[in-house]
Amino acid sequence: MDRRSFLRAGAVTVAATSLGGVASAIPAKPKKTQPKGPFHHVLGEESDSPLKVRFLGTGAADWNGKDERGDLRRLSSVLLDGAILIDFTPTDEDMLPEGCQPDAIFYTHSHGDHYNPAAALRLGLKRVFLGATWIERAREDFAKASSETGLPVPEITPLAPGDKVTISGMTLTALPANHATGDINELTLMYLVEKGHVRVMYATDTGGIPAIAARIVGIDPHVKGRPITGLIMEATMGLDGDEDFRIFTHSSVRTVERTVDMLLREGRYTPADGQSVYLTHLARTLHPRQSDINAFLPRPLVAAKDGQEVIFR
Repeated sequence: MDRRSFLRAGAVTVAATSLGGVASAIPAKPKKTQPKGPFHHVLGEESDSPLKVRFLGTGAADWNGKDERGDLRRLSSVLLDGAILIDFTPTDEDMLPEGCQPDAIFYTHSHGDHYNPAAALRLGLKRVFLGATWIERAREDFAKASSETGLPVPEITPLAPGDKVTISGMTLTALPANHATGDINELTLMYLVEKGHVRVMYATDTGGIPAIAARIVGIDPHVKGRPITGLIMEATMGLDGDEDFRIFTHSSVRTVERTVDMLLREGRYTPADGQSVYLTHLARTLHPRQSDINAFLPRPLVAAKDGQEVIFR
């Protein structure tokens, strides 16, 4: 062996020996696994009758009682066909129909104006659906609420964008929203609600409609899909709040108006004759005229009211 070969061999031996202890302490890299695709959780058959939506609350987080005009909006929540809730807090309890016993609740995100485990337990809800990115935190929250109330913990199912659940005659599809919470890893959700030919998009909290959500629903003009027939969308920032800092995570009336105009023009929104687009999650501080707000809204936009029931056909 010549000198050059000898030195090279020695260097390799020294390196292997000196790194031996470190290398043995480093765990092997786990094998990469492909992410699971969207699932369809079927708990019943989908119906083909009209969809009834009851607005339990239509306000944003800054509502804490009546304002100086005597107006009041509870925190945003809807009841679908008397059977499924999207979000729910104690402020909404008095807007539930007498004797109502919902089958399940779907949460959009973990902000306290949408999410309250104790309120869900008091309703006797047995199925909870929410974003997979905060499922462990939610399970801890519900366990704590169960311990405090003495009520059983419901089944909690994680959802990722595109996941579908068919329950109580409806199919709900999870959609990514443009919103942020204190958990930087939490992906907030919106929902597409389908019942036969009826397809209603419930979009709150979100700054506009993200491209991936539009693609999943089928209203992205680049990809052919079934149009939606109804739209409920937040307008937190009001008529003149487009320059408010909440523009990053919320929508204004103008945002909704432009979205509707585009969807109608492209044939991606085909409502029944006379069907309105309903605004929800209205901020107390950015909508100074709550009582007569509809007088200032462009058609077909209408500000929903707490307790209002709407039929989508």
